[in-house]
Formats: sequence, structure tokens, C-alpha cells
Amino acid sequence: MSLTFKYLTRTTGIALLIVGIAMVPALAVSLIYHETSIAIAFLKVFPGSIIIGVMMYKSFKHSFSRLVISDGLLMVIWGWFIAALVGCLPYLLSGAVPSFIDGFFESVSGFTTTGATIFTEVDAVPHGLLFWRSSTSWLGGIAILLLAIPLFPSLGLSGQSIVAKETSGPILEKPTPYRKKLSLTLIYIYLTLTAVEIILLCFGGMGVFDAFIHSFGSVSTGGFSSHNDSIAFFGSTYIKVVITVFMVLCGVNFNLYFNLIRRGPSALHGDSELRLYAFLIILSAVVVFLGLRFGAHAPDVDNIAVDSVFQTAAILTTTGYTVGNYENWPQICQAVLLLLMFIGACASSAGGGLKVIRVVMLAKLIAHGVSMRLHPQYYEAIKVNNSNVSPDIMSGVCNYTLLYASMVILGSIAVSFETNDMMTAFTSVVSCIGNIGPCFEIIGSSGCYESFGAFSKTILSLLMVAGRLELYTFFILFSPHYWTQKY
Repeated sequence: MSLTFKYLTRTTGIALLIVGIAMVPALAVSLIYHETSIAIAFLKVFPGSIIIGVMMYKSFKHSFSRLVISDGLLMVIWGWFIAALVGCLPYLLSGAVPSFIDGFFESVSGFTTTGATIFTEVDAVPHGLLFWRSSTSWLGGIAILLLAIPLFPSLGLSGQSIVAKETSGPILEKPTPYRKKLSLTLIYIYLTLTAVEIILLCFGGMGVFDAFIHSFGSVSTGGFSSHNDSIAFFGSTYIKVVITVFMVLCGVNFNLYFNLIRRGPSALHGDSELRLYAFLIILSAVVVFLGLRFGAHAPDVDNIAVDSVFQTAAILTTTGYTVGNYENWPQICQAVLLLLMFIGACASSAGGGLKVIRVVMLAKLIAHGVSMRLHPQYYEAIKVNNSNVSPDIMSGVCNYTLLYASMVILGSIAVSFETNDMMTAFTSVVSCIGNIGPCFEIIGSSGCYESFGAFSKTILSLLMVAGRLELYTFFILFSPHYWTQKY
């Protein structure tokens, strides 16, 4: 039996075990709200998922001494798809979704923290399923990765290799050689942020169930809500401020939090990505505020200020929450939001998109190019955070950016076969590959993709996974060289 098959078997076991355990709280919610059919759906899935997962995980526990990187790449992608496949079963068995494609789309959207949905009436969806899809988003943010990091060394794959494949964006320095300590610390931070936000939202008058849903959505930057109107449903400035704070915090590079604990505030000093991240939020919020304030219909100034910061933060962090139909906002405001969809959050955060660190490096590359034209006899290395960026890293950033743009174009062409609105096709692809959720035109701020056909939902599901796994990790499987050589 090939080692690759054994690796995939054990990876399947890990995915089944984690997903099965995660269904237990959703089952409890179904029972609390007396949703018998939903509870039965979970009961049909989670016991078998846990039992089979344990059996598969233990079957080949001594077979991983020769694991190579190519197998590790396959394991990452395989585990993600297995989680999505098992995660869609409650939707199907409960009859809440009409087809496998719809259930798979909803499940993939959760585990990739995209927040797109096929539910047209979210308020009518049973509580158990709402809690389940928010749980998948919470797991998909970083928890499912970080929970797996301590397990992968037993498979023969170092934590550093997995982190390099899963975290978003280029890593310019290693926080510590002890990846297990790093992962456990980040799990603690993730849990703490979630718990604190739940308490603060409850303190602001939000119900316990809604507090869990929106805390899961904020911390994972997934953006699933329990209401069609998203955050606008609550109409509370306090709730908007709390969720904004946690969206911004969870769009930051989580390695900075680890270094903050180790070294104190000095760890944040001079971080180019963090500075640009904060600048983008402030500048975008100001532009949106001015657009709303001096637009045709100028509402209350206080509400505009809060809504401007909230909506720009929600889009930049790829959380996707909304405070209203931003398609009714002035064109300048919509243009800013569309631009933020491309940029995305920081590297090594739960957010998606191109990542702020790549924007930093591309901006420095452009400045470097201008400088070389003005002073061709003088060469200065490109630096990020006072460290020289090697030509290989810079080339990788440029290549990734080109691949990202190419996939947006090709995806838009593919989706346009089932819609006559090119803006809808384009922005839906940008939203899904960037793991955002809402977009423009037909889909709009609701983030409901029910009107798309099976072909488009399949394409968008694949793009969600590809975007979450940083494209190369996904598309490398389509290279013949990958399958002919082991490295």
C-alpha cells in the first residue's frame, strides 16, 4: 500500500474527527430550540464521523517517517475537501437545501470563511443549522489549522511546512522554532477573542444565540449572520463598534500577537503591513464618510461615521458583514469597497484577499523601479520591516499577484455563462476567491448566491477553496510535474 494512500487515510480520519466533534454543540442547539428534524440530521452524521475518524487516524499511526512536501500539500487540500463534504450532510439530511451542490457550496463557504450563502431567508433557517454553519466558519478561520498543527508532526510533517502552506501571505520571519508552542498560544488567543466578544455583545443587549453567531463570524472573519439584514438588523451603535473592533483585531497578522506576548508593545513597532492596514481602514472610512455625508441623501452624521468605519473594516478584513445595502451608496463609496475586496486582510490572519503584505511589497517594488530609472547607477535593496527582500520572494509576490488576477478573469468568464450581468460575474468571483461573501449587482450586499446555477456554484466553490489555500497550494495539484516527481 503506497504511503500517500496511508497519509490521506489518516488525514481523512483527522478531518472526520474534528468535524464530528464540532457537530455536537450544533446538535445541542437543535435540541434546545426543539428542532427535532435538525437534531436527527446531526445524530445521523456525528457519531459515525467520530468513530470512523478515530479508526482511520489510528490505522496507520506508524507509517509517516518518510512523508515529503508533495504529500503534505495533498493532505492539506484533501483534509479541507473532506471537512466540506462531511459538513454539508446536515444541510442535506435535514432537507434545508435542495441539492448536493447547494449543500456543498454552503459548507465550503463556511470552512473557507467566505460567508456566501444559498439561503434566501436566513431568518427562517433553523437555529441548529445557523449555529452549525457559523461553527464551520469559526473552525475554518484558523482553529481547524491550529488544532491540526500539533497532530501533523506525528505524521512526519513539520509544523513549519504546514504553516507555510496554510497561512496567508509570505512569511518574512519565524516567530519561534517551537511551532507547537506557537499554535497553542494562538489557539488561546483565538478562544479568548471569541469569548470576550460574546460577553461584550451580550452586555450590549444581543441575545446569547446571536452573540455566539456574530462572534464566530467576526473572529473567523467569516461574516455569517443569523439575520437577512446582517448587523443592520440590530440597529445598535454599540454592537457595530464592538464587532468592528474584533473584525479589525482578527484581520491582523496573528504572529504579531504571539510576539506581543513575548516582547511587549515593541513587537508592533515598525511593522510595515500593520501600518498600511491601519492606514487603509482610516483612509477608506474617511472617503466613504465624505461620500455619504455629501451625497444626495445625507443621513445622521453619527451613524454615517460608525457605518463608514464598520463597512470598510468588514470588507477589508473579508468578514463581509453589512450595515445596509451599500449599493444605494454613492459610486465613490462602492468603488472604495470594491478596491478593498482585492486587497484583503493581513498575512497570517483569518482574512482572505491578496493580502496587505503583498500590497506593501508591490508598492516598494514600484518605488524601487522609479528610483532605478532616476538613478540607474545606484542600487538599493528592497526592504520590508528592515529586512532585505530577496529577488526570489519578490518574484513570488509578483507571480502570485498575476495568478490571482488571472483567476479572477478566467473565473468571471466561466461564471458569465450563467448570468447576463458581467458585473455580477466579476464581483462574485472577486468575492469568492477573496473569501468575502457579499458583492454587487444581482448578488449584492446580501451575499446570497441561490440564483446561480450548479455550474457557477461549483466554480465558485473551487475558487473559495483555492483562495483560502493561497492558490498555489491548490493549483499545484494540476501540474503533471507534481504527480511525476516526489519532493
